[in-house]
Amino acid sequence: MDYDDAYANRDYIPDADRYLEAWPEEAGEFRKLEEALGRARLNIAYGDAPRQKLDLFLPQGKPLGLVVFFHGGYWRAFDRSYWSHFAAGVTGRGWAMALPSYTLAPEARIAAITREARAALLHAAGLVRGPVVVCGHSAGGHLAARLGCMDVDLPEPVAARLQRILPISPLSDLRPLRHTAMNSDLRLDEEEASSESPLLCRARPVPMTVWVGAEERPAFLDQARWLAEARPDARLHIAPGRHHFDVIDPLKDPESDLIEALLDPAPSRAAG
Repeated sequence: MDYDDAYANRDYIPDADRYLEAWPEEAGEFRKLEEALGRARLNIAYGDAPRQKLDLFLPQGKPLGLVVFFHGGYWRAFDRSYWSHFAAGVTGRGWAMALPSYTLAPEARIAAITREARAALLHAAGLVRGPVVVCGHSAGGHLAARLGCMDVDLPEPVAARLQRILPISPLSDLRPLRHTAMNSDLRLDEEEASSESPLLCRARPVPMTVWVGAEERPAFLDQARWLAEARPDARLHIAPGRHHFDVIDPLKDPESDLIEALLDPAPSRAAG
């Protein structure tokens, strides 16, 4: 099996660069508008490292709860500034959204990035009252799922507030990535690839929805299915017609099925 090809998204998405070029422009416009409305709190430090900062977008009125969204990029690329506009669906439903950046590989290994994700979650939870939902896309989906693992220690007051975990196109088993060229940056060995795989961890009793696009690479469909099948409190949703880059577009729409699943307080299990 050619693992580099299996996990290559850009090569199989027409006009893939169009998404990468549009995201920061749309995000910047959204931040500018939300700042003008007094609904954006930017560059909040949750640690001492340069990239340990988050942006918080607030709804009109008192937030009903908090969504923490972790960005993707194979733990090697991007920061929160690419994704601000994806908060629109959440804030449009009366919730707040926090978008953290984190130290990238090769400067940080994945286990260290997981610790940063935990720190970001705890800090964000201290800024907004109410239920907490953890979400992320691709490598960020991995981080969201990792925060649902019992070996990631969360204080009971925060753990009790977790309402749902929703990984989008997540990497749930990191062992195949050891056989890719990107592992020169990730530096995954056998032990870390296993210990950092949400598929292999003991899960928190928190409802999980695993979301993936029907047009994604087979490896990502497998990764999503494996995670959903491994957890009795998880359900799988395969979004028709969506690929790896546009699967997150419904986050911008308060009435989308993705926002409904994200903010749904009722545990359920079904395949979609």
